[in-house]
Amino acid sequence: MNIITWNVNGIRAALGKDALDWAFARNPAALCLQEVKARPEQLDEEQAAQLKLPYIWNPAERAGYSGVATFFKDKPDEAKLGLDAPEFDVEGRVVQTRWGNLRLFNIYFPNGQRGHDRVDYKLRFYARLLELCTTLHSMGELVVITGDFNTSHMPIDLKNPKANEKTSGFMPEEREWVQKYLDNGFADAYRRLYPERVQYTWWTYRLNARARGIGWRLDYFLVSEALMPRIRDVIIHDEVLGSDHCPVELVLD
Repeated sequence: MNIITWNVNGIRAALGKDALDWAFARNPAALCLQEVKARPEQLDEEQAAQLKLPYIWNPAERAGYSGVATFFKDKPDEAKLGLDAPEFDVEGRVVQTRWGNLRLFNIYFPNGQRGHDRVDYKLRFYARLLELCTTLHSMGELVVITGDFNTSHMPIDLKNPKANEKTSGFMPEEREWVQKYLDNGFADAYRRLYPERVQYTWWTYRLNARARGIGWRLDYFLVSEALMPRIRDVIIHDEVLGSDHCPVELVLD
């Protein structure tokens, strides 16, 4: 079973580049896209025909902003939009799907912004999600959280950590929230498998950053500790183009 996550930075732009052909060719059990920036009815006939799997789509109320979509091979037993929290759910940031006792969260976490004006909102989002996951763990569910976390956890996860300590995405209070997940029943599957490997999943479009290897690891699979024995690999497909993020793939039994 494989799950792919990818912030496509606009699904219509990605479809225009045929970028999603790569993802559908991997035959994923689930494909989680973030920052789709459109509603399904905004796709033209040719674009819609490129979507090779059924989907659950959660657009933001604000046009052209945010939005996530989860594509699936087998119909989930349950599907739900959002976190039951109106302040977050208007922005179309979450799709939950459940197969048996395995729940998948496809999430586009808020960005704290350059002026830090959304950092508090972002931290409240982290807190609300962890509250939900703690309840799900107590009910015996196994949880996979994936998507664009908009935070690099450790210095190994970005090219220039020292220079970015006051930049949203690597501020101490943001990093502490990622750590809280790891202290409360979750594992960062990629880092658990590859503790010393340096790879990134996002590069600014400015200054030729991707070609120069100046990036951040912002896209994660956090999985319930009980799931780790079933994890076979986490692959950062940094060779795949089509967005300022690259896709990441989780392989599990």
